Amino acid sequence: MEETIGVTGAPPIPQQRGEQLIETAVRYAEERHWDVFPGASLEHDGDTPRCSCDADACPAPGAHPTAPGWAGLASGSASAVRRMWSKQPRASILLPTGRAFEALEVPEMAGCLALARMERMEVSLGPVTRTPHGRMLFLVLPGASAKVPELVRNLGWVPAALDLICRGEGEYIAAPPTRMAPHGSVQWVRRPTATNRWLPDAEDLISPLAYACGRDAAALRGR
Repeated sequence: MEETIGVTGAPPIPQQRGEQLIETAVRYAEERHWDVFPGASLEHDGDTPRCSCDADACPAPGAHPTAPGWAGLASGSASAVRRMWSKQPRASILLPTGRAFEALEVPEMAGCLALARMERMEVSLGPVTRTPHGRMLFLVLPGASAKVPELVRNLGWVPAALDLICRGEGEYIAAPPTRMAPHGSVQWVRRPTATNRWLPDAEDLISPLAYACGRDAAALRGR
């Protein structure tokens, strides 16, 4: 099994420290063949970071598209990616979902519980990210959003009762090392490596994720 938050196989993508955003974005395109596009960035007014969009109540400071046509800007061409970040060197790195992958998003506590269970079961996992807002995202094969609700119901859960979100076509996620105000940066829990290039199907992960989210929901109700 690949070690969580460790390095196996090929060098991790990205190095997260000492690497410019443009280099990281290009590596996603070149080495993983992911489409990427630049988003907003964080600006600093003294000690208080603010989003470059200047909205007073920005819902995702430093990590959202800056144009309505963002889906058309996303590219897997290293040269195109380099041009985009050459113009916006501090832009966040955003990845459109529903193309090379989709993402199953859960609360971090539930994600950690599910991850530990998957590792005991020796489930093959893809990359996993963690946001500074307490969320974990498991990358899976495209098509997950169409079948996750039924998979959850088949396990005996009501989809609306679980904090389990599938990011599919027309959506996006923020990629490491994108900074999100005010709490920090998106990080890899399980980094992209040669050993997890082939992503799992959502069906392979849904049982431990739904169980963990169900326990998380029960704990919240019991408070």
